[in-house]
Amino acid sequence: MKQKILIVEDEPAILTGLIDLFTGEGFKVSFAKDGVAALDLYNKEKPDLVLLDIMIPEKSGYDVCKEIRRKDHLTPILILTAKGEEVDKVVGLEIGADDYIVKPFGVKELLARVRAALRRINVKSEKKDDTPIIFADVHIDPKTLSGRKRKKQFLVTLREIQLLRLFLEHDREVVDRPTILDEIWGIKYEGTTRTLDQHIAKLRQKIEDDPSKPRYIITVHSVGYRFSSNPES
Repeated sequence: MKQKILIVEDEPAILTGLIDLFTGEGFKVSFAKDGVAALDLYNKEKPDLVLLDIMIPEKSGYDVCKEIRRKDHLTPILILTAKGEEVDKVVGLEIGADDYIVKPFGVKELLARVRAALRRINVKSEKKDDTPIIFADVHIDPKTLSGRKRKKQFLVTLREIQLLRLFLEHDREVVDRPTILDEIWGIKYEGTTRTLDQHIAKLRQKIEDDPSKPRYIITVHSVGYRFSSNPES
């Protein structure tokens, strides 16, 4: 059975190119040119992956992403953006997008990220783990995608849960960026690792006493990160 991709893009030339690309790669493709139509198609088609432009009419890509995530925490959402500002990328990841791809992008990179996202969702479906994540004063419930630190309540994303599980498997060890990206994003990245660093920054805001002076997730410069579930010991 063909995997289904919903493409949401209002620029005709880019939309046509994406439709041709993914149809040629054997996917079943549906498309929308605005946010309202995108949500309607999402509800009807139940796609395996959503490729979502941010700057679209009616409802922005951010709003579409948030509405999908209110009822669906699993379907991969890859954001297409022409914006270069870090804040836009962070917002996209914070509201539940799995990754962002900056225009102009290469066909090989786009296909690789889409396939990696689809592989990840298949693995997650087969190996669902609802075991709570508990360390120090942090308690996270994967079933509700919520957590607490003392009296502070917060929401978590599936990606943040995956990161924490990986870190706990390597408690007190240094894990380099390529390994984390390969394990969590499912693709061997070359070049920038900003996506990972932004996820770590958002996670620190939730679990650290002072995100500017982290105790649990320590940056090992030019290498990666070291996680310690009990930094006092």
